[in-house]
Amino acid sequence: MSTDPPRARALGRELIGTHHWLRGELRRVTRALDEYPANTPIRPLRDLRAHCLAFCQALTDHHTSEDESAFPALAQRFPDLRQVLTELSADHHLVADILTRMTTALADLSAENLATVRGEVAGLSAILESHFQWEERRIAAALDELPSANYTAAELFGRRR
Repeated sequence: MSTDPPRARALGRELIGTHHWLRGELRRVTRALDEYPANTPIRPLRDLRAHCLAFCQALTDHHTSEDESAFPALAQRFPDLRQVLTELSADHHLVADILTRMTTALADLSAENLATVRGEVAGLSAILESHFQWEERRIAAALDELPSANYTAAELFGRRR
């Protein structure tokens, strides 16, 4: 058990909070894409593209932080979680592929390819929800056991407040 249990337990809540924030941002992206009318002028289109790209970067930062910080820390402390962490990391690569396709489509975002972007976002939403739930069930409790003095939520989860 950690020497600072109340703070340590906060790491599990921080993971869930980060996922909650990412879910909300993805809902905002989905809503913006769904509400975008085909005849909207180019400026709102640029704003929509920027919003989507900002979400893609935030999600990438989160997964990179997990792969480089949280997962190695957990694997060292909890060797029995290594297979789960490997599978979660594999999910991150799958998500990265979707984000690459989204980013490519967003580079030329127009009324003509909006359906493609919406399709990628719908697929991403489904995968992320499953991934986030599984990750929360499997590692949130283990995060609570990490020595909190050694780790920050920003380092582990890539979310800067």
